[in-house]
Amino acid sequence: MSDVAIRCRALVKRYPGREASWLRFGRRAAAPVTAVDGLDLDVAFGECFGLLGPNGAGKTTTVEVLEGLLAPDAGEVTILGQSWGGDERRLRERLGVQLQETQFPEKLTVLETITLFRSFYRRGQEPREVLAQVQLEEKAESWVRKLSGGQRQRLSLACALVADPAILFLDEPTTGLDPQSRLQTWGIIGEFRRRGGTVLLTTHYMEEAERLCDRVAIVDHGKVIAQGTPVELIASLGAEHVVEFESDHPVDLERLRGLDGVRAVGSENGAVRLTVGAVHRSLPALLAELVRQRATLSRLATHHATLEDVFVSLTGRHLREE
Repeated sequence: MSDVAIRCRALVKRYPGREASWLRFGRRAAAPVTAVDGLDLDVAFGECFGLLGPNGAGKTTTVEVLEGLLAPDAGEVTILGQSWGGDERRLRERLGVQLQETQFPEKLTVLETITLFRSFYRRGQEPREVLAQVQLEEKAESWVRKLSGGQRQRLSLACALVADPAILFLDEPTTGLDPQSRLQTWGIIGEFRRRGGTVLLTTHYMEEAERLCDRVAIVDHGKVIAQGTPVELIASLGAEHVVEFESDHPVDLERLRGLDGVRAVGSENGAVRLTVGAVHRSLPALLAELVRQRATLSRLATHHATLEDVFVSLTGRHLREE
């Protein structure tokens, strides 16, 4: 077996057009949608790899193809050196899957739910051991319907971990969680990796990707538009800081591009973004230029460059836009 746990080449997944609505003179057909469009990925053993992108970018469809839940229309997928279509049960038993949303029987206890999922596999961990890993020991005899959102998410993780998988697929694992629950989930993922596990996760939380992932691929419209470590992608901007401002009237962006230390200029929804090398040089120059253009600031903010800024520079949109 190679050192690649997950590999796909030229992956394509399309959804056929459907009749969208009744019109006065008949039906209107919806156009086919290409959710994944020639996507290539390699994930090494022991790596945490993140798929980043806005809703609708093709992240979930990609993961569902890799998990064997959807058949691709074109391309090749190899998981743990095996293609889907062989001994699929044996392969599935080596995968842990947490979907965006999991519905559990409401009147089972937490321990009964994990025990049920453990029964689906020929080998795995003891349910109480998994309870300890996800910090739900005190909820073992509680009904699922009485759990909080964060506790349900940890239960979902426990059901993915109970088979003692080699690869953990996590689709938006912390969406909707409070900060404490998010930190607990990050800790569980970190412990799985320390035991040698491989993780593929989708997220649109940049802090999550920078905290957990060894490498990330930014996906938009079903294509990988950038790939590398978080540090490499942020460095690709060519600057360490971003300055954002709004003013009482439009400013001449071309004049801003010539300011000291400014590497790139863009605008979105009335806000102007400057990618700069050194804030202490660029900010005074910006303020002086705004005075020359007779523009009055209504908002000014600076921050270190992030993966969010990488995505904005590539697409002109924010990662968390619907």
